Amino acid sequence: MNEDQAAELFKALSNPDRLKIIRALVVAGPNGMSAGEIAKQVNASPSRASFHLSALSDAGYVQQSREARSLIYTVDFSRIAALVGFLMEDCCGGQINLSRCCT
Repeated sequence: MNEDQAAELFKALSNPDRLKIIRALVVAGPNGMSAGEIAKQVNASPSRASFHLSALSDAGYVQQSREARSLIYTVDFSRIAALVGFLMEDCCGGQINLSRCCT
């Protein structure tokens, strides 16, 4: 990941409601949640949650699948891990004894 890619990902997360959605989906794990459940969990209207889910989906943070009449959203853990990895890749100037905090 390069700085431009990381900046785009942070841009998608630069909203408190989007951060709440990501955190709720992280807690939900691989089973995900329906759009309605997400809206309730983050105390947002369905249209507001849908708007934010669309932005997070465009950034590659979430995927959606259909289960009967519901859209189920799951977080892309590898995408989040890549962003965290980008932030931490040069942790502690390469000093192994200091970088244990990052492993």
